[in-house]
Amino acid sequence: RRYAGAMTRVAGLLLAAGAGRRMGRPKATMRTAGGQPWLTRATRALHDGGCSPVVVVLGAAADEARPLLAGQDVQVVLAEDWASGMGASLRAGLAALISGEPAAGAALIHLVDLLDVGPEVVARVRGHAAPDVLARADYGHGPAHPVLIGREHWAGIVASATGDRGARDYLRERQVLTVDCSDLADGRDVDTPADLAALPTEPGSARET
Repeated sequence: RRYAGAMTRVAGLLLAAGAGRRMGRPKATMRTAGGQPWLTRATRALHDGGCSPVVVVLGAAADEARPLLAGQDVQVVLAEDWASGMGASLRAGLAALISGEPAAGAALIHLVDLLDVGPEVVARVRGHAAPDVLARADYGHGPAHPVLIGREHWAGIVASATGDRGARDYLRERQVLTVDCSDLADGRDVDTPADLAALPTEPGSARET
């Protein structure tokens, strides 16, 4: 198989293409109170958690978001049909990994708005990697991200991911390992200004300026 010899290599796939309509702006363009782009916060979590390579999928405001990744060891992929939903981002990212080198045995799917999910969560989920694996983090409030998808599932997900459901239907029909990360993070998406306002305000918090 093409990924023979790379069974434990896990690629990081950051989905950051959405318009952020509930937030009022694309989340790929946002920064923390300390000025750190949400994008680089997420890519560093993937890198420091052991993922390589790291692919970032952009869409809305891509021209504004791309410079925020300057100096980062990432591959940027543009989801031309990003407006159709998360499925478009997932398809674009997995397609890049399928055709890319070096080959990976699994992909860890991360979202740009999971501000308290750090490398410890990434490393714990990544530790279950195998080409046939399906696993995802759980923080005590149901299935969440990041999601670990073995390479044997990539083609099926590319074929089935549509709209904003992404891989949800594919995962629902299969056995998925739950990885308890409730001791490491809350893992909730920051979708609205109210969510942002509710974040901690202590030094190092993720609140936007």
